[in-house]
Amino acid sequence: MNIAMFSDCYFPRINGVSVSILSFAEELTKLNHNVIIVCPDYKSKKNLKSQFKFSYEEIQKTKKGSIKLYRLASHRIVFSQEDRLVKITVWHNLKKYLDNFKPDIIHVNTEYMVGRFGSHYAKHRLIPMVYTFHTYWEDYIENYADFAPKNVSRAFGREISLYFLKRADKIIAPTKRFEQVVKSYGINCQITVIPTGISEDIQKYEKNHANLFFNRIHKIFPIIKKKNILLYVGRVAKEKNLDFLLEMLGKVRKTVNDAVLIVVGDGPELKSLKEKAAKLPYSWNICFTGYSDRDQLAYFYNLADVFVFPSLTETQGLVTIEAMSNGLPVVAIGEMGTLDVMQGNNGGFMVNNDIDEFSQKVIDLLQNPELRKQKSQEAKEWSKNWSIENTTQKLLSVYNSIIK
Repeated sequence: MNIAMFSDCYFPRINGVSVSILSFAEELTKLNHNVIIVCPDYKSKKNLKSQFKFSYEEIQKTKKGSIKLYRLASHRIVFSQEDRLVKITVWHNLKKYLDNFKPDIIHVNTEYMVGRFGSHYAKHRLIPMVYTFHTYWEDYIENYADFAPKNVSRAFGREISLYFLKRADKIIAPTKRFEQVVKSYGINCQITVIPTGISEDIQKYEKNHANLFFNRIHKIFPIIKKKNILLYVGRVAKEKNLDFLLEMLGKVRKTVNDAVLIVVGDGPELKSLKEKAAKLPYSWNICFTGYSDRDQLAYFYNLADVFVFPSLTETQGLVTIEAMSNGLPVVAIGEMGTLDVMQGNNGGFMVNNDIDEFSQKVIDLLQNPELRKQKSQEAKEWSKNWSIENTTQKLLSVYNSIIK
C-alpha cells in the first residue's frame, strides 16, 4: 500500500503529533508498506539542496529502517517560533511528486497548510482521506489567544477542526474523549479510536551506558545525587501547565526535604519558566536539561522516582505511557488524554486539578517504598496496552476498509 501522511509539524519540531507520525510510519514501513511523510522544511532557503524549487526529498534513517520525507518550503510563524507555515507556491510541485508516488490513501494529521494540501489532493485525485483529530483546538487556542473573548476563541478553534472532520472519509480519534468531541460536533462519519502506540525502543536500557549517563548527569546537576527525583518530560509550553510543578515542589519539600525536580525538554516557555524558578527559595532543587534525544529518555525514566504530569490539554499523554513502560509510577491531573491513558489510578495516581491532592500523592509514593514498588510493577503491565504493533494493525484496518 502507498500511504501519504501529511503534517504541518515533524522532526526536528518535537511534539506528540511528530512522535505519533514517526511511530506509525516506522511500523508501516517494517510491514513493507510504502510511506511518504509530507511536512515542512525547517532550514533556510540558502541551505536547501532542492529536488524541486524549495522542496526536496529526504531520507530519514531510523532504528527500524528508512522513511521517505518530502519537505516543503516554509517560513516562520510570528506567534509560534517553533512552527513553520508552508508556502502556497509549493502546491504545483507537490502534486507532481504525489502523482509519481501514486498514493492509495491520504492521511492528514494537522490543520495548517500541509493538512489542507492533503485534503485538496485527496479531493482532486479522488483518493480516500483519513483524518486524525490530534488537537482539541477549542482548548488549545485559549492558551495563545487570551486577548480574545473565550466564546470567540473556542468557536474559532471548533471551525478549524470542522473543516477537516467534514471532509474526511474516516476519522481517527486518539482517545475516547476525542471521539466524544467529534460526535458532539454532529459529525456522522465513522470514528475509530486508535491511540499512538509505544515502541519497545523507548525501554532500551544498556547498563554500561547507564553508568556513563548517570555520572554525566550527576556532574552537571550534583544536587540530584542520592535525592528523591521528580521528573517531567515534554515540551515546555503554556498548555503544559508547568507553573503547577514549581508550586508543587515547594509543598512536597515541606515533608520530603530532599525532593528535586528535573524538567527534560525545550519549548517557547523555557526561558520564562527558568526565570520563575530562579525566584523561588528552593530554586537550586529545580534542574532544566533542555532538549534530550529520545534514545536518552529511558535513562531519565530510570533515574527518577516519580513522573509528574500536570497538563490539562493533553491529547494522549504519550510520555506518561513511556514513563510507565519503564516502570516509573505517575502522578498526573486527570484531564483530556490522561483520563484515557490512566483510566483511574493505574500505574500511579490520577488526581484532580488540585495542588494539595497532587502533592500528597507524590509524597505518598516517595515515603512508601512498597507502594512505589507496587505502582512501578503496575505501570509496566498497564503500558503494554499501548504497543505500536497492536495500534498499527488497527490503523491498517481503517486504511483497508476505506480503500475497499
